Amino acid sequence: MKFSDGNWLTQLGYSIYTPKLVYDMQEKENNVLFHAPCKYITNRGDTLDGPLITVKLSSPIKNVIRVQAWHFEGRKERGPFFSLQEENTQPYMEDEESRTIFSSGELQVVINKEEWGLDFFNQHGKLTNSAPKSLAYITSENGSSYMREQLNIGVGENLYGLGERFTSFVKNGQSVDIWNKDGGTSTEQAYKNVPFYLSNKGYGVFVNHPEYVSFEVGSEIVSKSQFSVEGESLDYFIINGPTPKEVLRNYTELTGKPALPPAWSFGLWLTTSFTTEYDEDTVNHFVNGMEERDIPLSVFHFDCFWMKEYEWCNFEWDKKSFPEPENMLKRLKEQGLKISVWINPYIAQKSKLFHEGAENGYLLKKPNGDVWQWDLWQAGQGIVDFTNPEARAWYRGKLEALIDMGVDSFKTDFGERIPTDVVYHDGSDPYKMHNYYAQMYNNVVFDLLQEKLGKNEAVLFARSATAGGQQFPVHWGGDCSANYESMGESLRGGLSLTSSGFGYWSHDIGGFENTATPDVFKRWTAFGLLSSHSRLHGSSSYRVPWLFDEEAVDVTRKFVKLKHKLMPYIFSGACETSSSGIPFMRSMMLEFPDDPACSAIETQYMLGDSLLAAPVFNEDGLASFYLPEGTWTNMLTNERAKGGKWFTEQYDYMHIPLFVKPDTLLPVGNTEEKPDYDYSDDITFHLFELDNNSEASTNVFNTSGENVLEAKAVRVHNTITISNQTSQEIKPWHILLRNIFFIKNTNNGTWEETAQGIRLTPENTEKSIIVELS
Repeated sequence: MKFSDGNWLTQLGYSIYTPKLVYDMQEKENNVLFHAPCKYITNRGDTLDGPLITVKLSSPIKNVIRVQAWHFEGRKERGPFFSLQEENTQPYMEDEESRTIFSSGELQVVINKEEWGLDFFNQHGKLTNSAPKSLAYITSENGSSYMREQLNIGVGENLYGLGERFTSFVKNGQSVDIWNKDGGTSTEQAYKNVPFYLSNKGYGVFVNHPEYVSFEVGSEIVSKSQFSVEGESLDYFIINGPTPKEVLRNYTELTGKPALPPAWSFGLWLTTSFTTEYDEDTVNHFVNGMEERDIPLSVFHFDCFWMKEYEWCNFEWDKKSFPEPENMLKRLKEQGLKISVWINPYIAQKSKLFHEGAENGYLLKKPNGDVWQWDLWQAGQGIVDFTNPEARAWYRGKLEALIDMGVDSFKTDFGERIPTDVVYHDGSDPYKMHNYYAQMYNNVVFDLLQEKLGKNEAVLFARSATAGGQQFPVHWGGDCSANYESMGESLRGGLSLTSSGFGYWSHDIGGFENTATPDVFKRWTAFGLLSSHSRLHGSSSYRVPWLFDEEAVDVTRKFVKLKHKLMPYIFSGACETSSSGIPFMRSMMLEFPDDPACSAIETQYMLGDSLLAAPVFNEDGLASFYLPEGTWTNMLTNERAKGGKWFTEQYDYMHIPLFVKPDTLLPVGNTEEKPDYDYSDDITFHLFELDNNSEASTNVFNTSGENVLEAKAVRVHNTITISNQTSQEIKPWHILLRNIFFIKNTNNGTWEETAQGIRLTPENTEKSIIVELS
């Protein structure tokens, strides 16, 4: 929301009051309060009339400073509130005549007493500041009031995040409304709005308001990031890094770490698609067709019409299409598949559950006590009130019956179009619940899956979210179209989402709306199978690859099997994401914050910390991508490239720019047939471009999320030692030296020269191999 009219004027109808100075200060045990009048005080009479702003500084966790500001404090605050993980920190405060310094870890804020302002610093210098006239209380002639803050954007500083946004990856110059909407991937609207942004200077800002937050990111005052909320108070956090990765580590320490998805969820998901005709025979045809074509499949998903039309959701199989669902699911599971079904939080009037929910108070109500209903999506639908414990139990019970039948996961669709003219069971503020509803919805379903199936076995395919939603993976990018432009939109959305604390992300391979050309489908397939999670899904047409062309079958097979071979690397990265909060699929800026060329890249990404992927976005097969400094190796061709520059190269459908960072020890598995297996058995460690006096290490986790193996490679001059750092024997294990073709001698092993380098295999269970380079 914009309040100014150019540099000098205020928009008509608004009055802006800004704190001028610190009038007094009250130091408490773990916080400090400042009272700042909105005019200069020259005599006692100046203390009469006009606003007084109260500002509180505290630190919930180390390296995070919370700023709370109030005009009127007497308003009753209604929830919901973001769930924050707070510790008993002991911030440091130093009070001087003209300023006060408040510190937490390496982060500090300097409060200017004589002319109100906040300057934020970390160990590397100044981060940002709230200059005089930035913090404000604003009134409008219609009776509304607002609190606003403006933080400086430095020269060359870029801001990222604010949820899954399909606009440009760099958010500078954009107006962003934090308000969940079902708008597809081609507009400024977003399914997943998160009031958090990340700076390439190594700090983040989290605005602690679940309701509508308006951001003007250099779009009202070009050197300021402005955020405002309606009401009488404002609450935000400054989060230190000093690297962008560390910012996300600290942000997710505050708002919740991503759960670890099960290993099987990283395989290929195939769905019935949305409005297509399908029944059990169709499902069998798809599943058997994938098996006949040697395309490994991990999950089969039943979209909306597994339930009878007009009755979503009744949580019952449509008997006409699926007469014996228990037997069908049993047969599919005997084929090694996991099962997912589509759900949403809406109950259509024709569903037999509608009257049950209405009579028991399980559905949202209007202020007059009527059930809130509309006809958009499902005729006469109501919405489950998840603030009612009995409604949660009722909803969980319907899903529990499906889990007992054999369902392993739920696609938690919708949850964005939540009305505000309603009354919640627990008295929640409906404006705050609009975004937060997605958090409650996904939490209910995720917790049930964990309870029924066990820790690290729960996974969703969720569309809507807000801050903290990263705790309930996985999220997918919503309704994209079947073209290259939408493929690019989807990637921008994923990079923005993972810059907002979400660890994993997926998208509809080939696009959801319409039907992709074989060209687009094949390019999107490579991209999709080099994302954290991979799903073939569409709207009005099937997405099995043989309906595009035979080469599409080959492309799908190749990249599914490649992903399975990479699972020791992928799942180890997922385990680290779960513990650190650093996303597995991430922007180039996040991995290389000191390389200015990476700051605005939105057409490529890092898959973990070692693999760089650059999808092809055109029918000519031309890929433009940037490699940072160092010697990078193409994972698929073994060709090397000197980084520090841009490349434009042509790729066929069986290839994609997939490069390995130098000084990488990459664990590669022993099977192409499934994503979940014993990753440490018969493992091969690929060693890439290890410089002199350098080392590379990697961890291998099992499918339970336990670290079972650590390998390390150290190079001193022309001697490379590769060793097992754990007590567990690696039996058998192999080393593939990529791009190293001359070996003088080895010990504890035999070797053979291959197209990809030299493969060494220990002759016994010794824990190290020593390689002498000629």
